[in-house]
Amino acid sequence: MTVNSTQTSSPQQVTEQKDLKPLFSKRFRGYFPVVIDVETAGFNAQTDALLELAASVLTLDETSGKLSIDETIQFNIEPFEGANLEPAALEFTGIDPENPLRGAVDEKEALTTLFKLVRKKMKAAGCQRAIIVAHNAAFDLGFLNAATNRCSIKRSPFHAFVSFDTTTLSGLALGQTVLAKACIAANIDFNNSEAHSALYDTEKTAELFCFIVNRWQDMGGWPLSIDSNEELEKANK
Repeated sequence: MTVNSTQTSSPQQVTEQKDLKPLFSKRFRGYFPVVIDVETAGFNAQTDALLELAASVLTLDETSGKLSIDETIQFNIEPFEGANLEPAALEFTGIDPENPLRGAVDEKEALTTLFKLVRKKMKAAGCQRAIIVAHNAAFDLGFLNAATNRCSIKRSPFHAFVSFDTTTLSGLALGQTVLAKACIAANIDFNNSEAHSALYDTEKTAELFCFIVNRWQDMGGWPLSIDSNEELEKANK
């Protein structure tokens, strides 16, 4: 006769298991922030072409708790079939969608490659869901979601509507909301002649986000996470 027994973890074992998790998994309540920037042929995510996409994944030092850029990838993207190309938007970004030297790929290839990288890094960090970080994040997230839907990708690693907006964060921390001015206030080099490319803007936004998070830690604002409802209830008593 076989007897099945169920072992229950002691509170000490549960605490030890929590402590073994990467520090990153605790920093943003299980979210894995990925810095995104897009360049587009207009403002309407449903009708206007997505032309460039860049993403910086981040890493958190286990000893210092400081956030930094781990890796950045960038794609030039072919306009989807029937996409609108606003002349004013193309003039502003300086992008020529017809230039064969762009080495553009289709949206699905770009998103598939990005999502694969994000899932790999997210798993290593012990996080459950990716969250977009961007300057005016609603704009970038809207284009990312629209492209994901067009490509019929069923499972995106990114939360569909939650985001970290560096416009708001830099307004709070630095008194500036324009990316260039916020970077200057944070003593981050910013070259306006290189701006409005997805790669450059992503890396500068990532530097800005890391600066704000790390500065908050230096001021005593970390750690703040509460790991369970039980601990939350205790804190509210």
